[in-house]
Amino acid sequence: MAVLLTAACSSGPRPDAFPCPAPAPAAAEPTPERLPATPAHAGPRDAGISDEDLHELWSRQLMVPVEGVTRAQLRDNYTAGRGGGRIHAALDILAPKGTPVLAPTDQVIGRLDRGSVGGIFIYAHDAEGRFVYYYAHLERYRRGLAVGDRVAKGSVIGYVGTTGNAPPDTPHLHFQVMKRGAGRAWWDGPPINPFSFFATDGLRP
Repeated sequence: MAVLLTAACSSGPRPDAFPCPAPAPAAAEPTPERLPATPAHAGPRDAGISDEDLHELWSRQLMVPVEGVTRAQLRDNYTAGRGGGRIHAALDILAPKGTPVLAPTDQVIGRLDRGSVGGIFIYAHDAEGRFVYYYAHLERYRRGLAVGDRVAKGSVIGYVGTTGNAPPDTPHLHFQVMKRGAGRAWWDGPPINPFSFFATDGLRP
């Protein structure tokens, strides 16, 4: 059968030959998923943050980092005043004490520590080393969490608390996004307001 078909197709039309099969359509080239336009940055923006940085952050499609909290429930307190004329430069996300804190994107745990201001805190960064994510006032870490761990988007990394200088009757997550700093102080780069850059609610897959 295969020989007859080949012969018929290679020697021109013949009334006694099998009809030539139609050529298979060419496979379509895969097209990358198109994201909505990069959101505008809300509030003051450090000179060290470029449009390309914002585009890259948007490409991470961040999840709200507190379980059960939706984007509609968030309040933009990034520019809230702090002592010395400073601004908050982070978001406070209110939730009951013990609510799981989620990784908003795939990342690497870079630092686990405790201080008088941030209480129990976590610094993490993406695998490319472009952005840093800071989680403060935690009640505790997820059991077994260690520096160097790679955590997937939506993974539990800790729990909302009131440690540090958080009001004891207002449990919340202090969440900050920064461009990675240069040198040893990699956790101390210019801040970015993440309020407009959350693409999904805080719901674990």
